[in-house]
Amino acid sequence: MKLKMMAALALLSTGLVVSGCDEKPAAETDDKKGAVSEAPTDEKGEAKEDKKDEGATKAPEAKEEVKAATIGSVAPEFALTDEAGKEHKLSDYKGKIVVLEWTCSSCPYVERHYAKKTMATTHETVGKEDVVWLAIDSTKTVKAEENKAWKAKEGFAYPVLTDASGKVGKMYGASSTPHMFVIDAEGKLRYSGAIDDDVRGKAEAPKNYVIETVNALKKGEKIENSETKPYGCGVKYAG
Repeated sequence: MKLKMMAALALLSTGLVVSGCDEKPAAETDDKKGAVSEAPTDEKGEAKEDKKDEGATKAPEAKEEVKAATIGSVAPEFALTDEAGKEHKLSDYKGKIVVLEWTCSSCPYVERHYAKKTMATTHETVGKEDVVWLAIDSTKTVKAEENKAWKAKEGFAYPVLTDASGKVGKMYGASSTPHMFVIDAEGKLRYSGAIDDDVRGKAEAPKNYVIETVNALKKGEKIENSETKPYGCGVKYAG
């Protein structure tokens, strides 16, 4: 009897008991039984959060592609404010020929044409009374007050519209300054391209595509060049 008691005491001293000596901690993984292992803990003993997805970057959202207007299609409507704060809508000039001039006062090509009075002469030639001329600046950093000062310096009468977002420029596919567009009295785009064929500015009598187009429209004749390659500074679009 004494021997049995001594044996029992020996078993207790080893920390093993008959009822659970071969059992594993309740939360320990048992591959055979599929038990879930205990969640990892931090230094304070608190369960750690799974951070495997933390810091994951989202895929960039696809930008909406803007399709530029094509020759013969209806010119895209727009509403822009000029250097004096007045709003201009293309639809305001329905029934008239409209010339759009994409511009940027600091562009060397634009400076050259204004020094030579190319735009003023063209505007005068096509007729100020029955042809609307709108300059548009789609430079991302454009300020209306800067164009107001530029207009006063150069002394032209037509408005300079602000398109800092570049939305209108992209609708028309304006790629350079200058880039000219002519819209007929029915609101259809009839010309897109350069102001003339004098890329280097050295021709004595350059062919002026805007004058050519407007004259053809007024006479009801076929337009010889409905599209030409524009030249100048690239439009500095936002984004």
